[in-house]
Amino acid sequence: EKHISIQRNLADLEKLADLKEGEFTMAVSQNTDLHVTDEKKPCPLCPEEKFKACYSHKLHRHLQNLHWKVSVEFEGYRMCICHLPCRPVKPNFIGDQTFSKMGAHYHCIICSATITRRTDMIGHINRHVNKGETESRFITAPAPKSSHEVLKESATDVRVLPNYSTPQKTDSYFNPKMKLNRQLIFCALAVLAEERKPIECLDAFGATGIMGLQWAKHLRSSVKVTINDCNENSVTMIQENCHLNKMKVKLNTKEEDNDEAMGDEEENTDTIEVTKMDANVIMHLRSFDFIHLDPFGTSVNYLDSAFRNVRNLGIVSLTSTDISSLYAKAQHVALRHYGCNIVRTEYYKELAARIVIAAVTRAAARCNKGIDVLLAVALEHFVLVVVRVLRGPSPADDAAKKVRYLIHCQWCEERIFQKEGNMVEENPYQQLPCDCHGSMPGKTAVVLGPLWSGALFNTGFLRRMLFEAVQYGLDEAQPLLKTLVCEAECTPLKHFSTHTPYDENKQEECGVYIKTPNTSAESYLVQGKRKSDEVIRNAAKRQKSENSAEHPAFYYNIHRHSMKGMNMPKLNKFLNYLSEAGYRVSRTHFDPMGVRTNAPLAQFKTVLMKYSTPTYTGAQAEGPVHLTEDVQAGEQVQAAADGKAEDAEFLKDDKSGVAAAMFTKDYPTRCAAD
Repeated sequence: EKHISIQRNLADLEKLADLKEGEFTMAVSQNTDLHVTDEKKPCPLCPEEKFKACYSHKLHRHLQNLHWKVSVEFEGYRMCICHLPCRPVKPNFIGDQTFSKMGAHYHCIICSATITRRTDMIGHINRHVNKGETESRFITAPAPKSSHEVLKESATDVRVLPNYSTPQKTDSYFNPKMKLNRQLIFCALAVLAEERKPIECLDAFGATGIMGLQWAKHLRSSVKVTINDCNENSVTMIQENCHLNKMKVKLNTKEEDNDEAMGDEEENTDTIEVTKMDANVIMHLRSFDFIHLDPFGTSVNYLDSAFRNVRNLGIVSLTSTDISSLYAKAQHVALRHYGCNIVRTEYYKELAARIVIAAVTRAAARCNKGIDVLLAVALEHFVLVVVRVLRGPSPADDAAKKVRYLIHCQWCEERIFQKEGNMVEENPYQQLPCDCHGSMPGKTAVVLGPLWSGALFNTGFLRRMLFEAVQYGLDEAQPLLKTLVCEAECTPLKHFSTHTPYDENKQEECGVYIKTPNTSAESYLVQGKRKSDEVIRNAAKRQKSENSAEHPAFYYNIHRHSMKGMNMPKLNKFLNYLSEAGYRVSRTHFDPMGVRTNAPLAQFKTVLMKYSTPTYTGAQAEGPVHLTEDVQAGEQVQAAADGKAEDAEFLKDDKSGVAAAMFTKDYPTRCAAD
């Protein structure tokens, strides 16, 4: 039975003291003497020593002001504050007397717990709601199922709990802002599904199961999906979402058929395996072709397990959301998690991607595996890295050699990777292209890293991802993939050309195989150690020959290096100017105003200065900097003031009055107004 402090109306609370609500109002309307007509009644929620029995009008005010107004509401019920000795209170001993303080508290409508503070009671109820526990112990009617909101993304329905977008308040976390992240991962899996069928893929942190459901619903028999989560409530939610999308669930070698009748027999073949165990455990026990890691925060704790049993030529993708450490806001955390020393720079997003790839490279090398980076994306709230696994000590050594330190100048923000080798240089500043160390006092550069110094993108793989995005209608991923292809090739976006990635006689650039006209999809799988080593060796030779065409490392922000008092050119025009100067240029997804180029910073600033215009000649067309008539007149006036009479002769022939106006006192004011 419910506690007497939980009532629906104030009248029900008054009835506990044998007081009818109409009796008090009738007495007031008839102006009768309440002390005569009413009897004294005690408060049902207060002990007699705290509140003595009184007449009905005083008891009504007491219940309304001290109990009803400070109550906590939940589904039509009010949990009023209770002063009865329901909650044990620690007594206070003073001398030989014992004083027991009356503790005010609330009774939970769901679990019958007693809470002292009102704010704590509200938080206690919210925790029940977030966990889906909304059925009271004394309410016979079950809670409506409509409290679970159903969301739809990419033709996949998922049922979520309240506060689904706040991971601290719910077990089944679902972030709608990560839709682009899920589409990119789906495109990478679709490309892998074209190479080998079927493939075993793992979503190590399922939460609601949205990602695994999208894989199984769109790729069908090409994939065998396993969704894992260590939380029991999340596993239950994943099973419900599988049934909601008409999928069969295989849980602990037991198949649970959907209760709803499904007319199409092909839909019955779609089976998703749901497991409840730690992510490290399942990756140690089983082998997969595709593994995706998306924990809350950093993913370095799961890298060793991911690379332990991943199959050769498989793909590992990981999403890191610890952007406070990766973006150099918490540098001590980055040093603790990734072993990297970093500072805040203009290219901090690309720095974050290279930090994650360096950690992935070291984890793969410990398992005698190398990596080929297929994709690295760093946006506002996540860093996504997709790598292909190359088994063997030789690929592991080649990948480990690409983890190097970076020398960064703190004055001009010029940067360069340290040279290969372990010999100590006498003056490391000589590696920097800038001369800030010679012109500035003290130490001007810092050493960052270790970082990944290789390429961040694979052009062939990105083009195939773009093809899959167009095929499945993933509109949000298509613009980003086009930008990534141009960034990988280091060409402007207007030079982007689309072509079928499966053309015959085309050499694939995915780093592990070559496709010929008579090559089938099944022949992509490397069978035998000798053939695998030969393919990897040939791929390594091809990669060495293509190092010259690799995209430049890092980028420059055009606003960061613009000159004060100058109007810089439009970004697309500036790309053309740099390209005409003989440099490779492209835009970058890391920064909307960033320019990826192989030009040194000095040449970058020279071209930017050349095509900038002064701010007070806004009507002038963009082009090379040249002196205007006002500037020339100002120089001649200054020459006349210095006593050079030959330069002041133009004052006699001044027809426009520009030079004469410059001698007036209000000329600076008018210039500022203009």
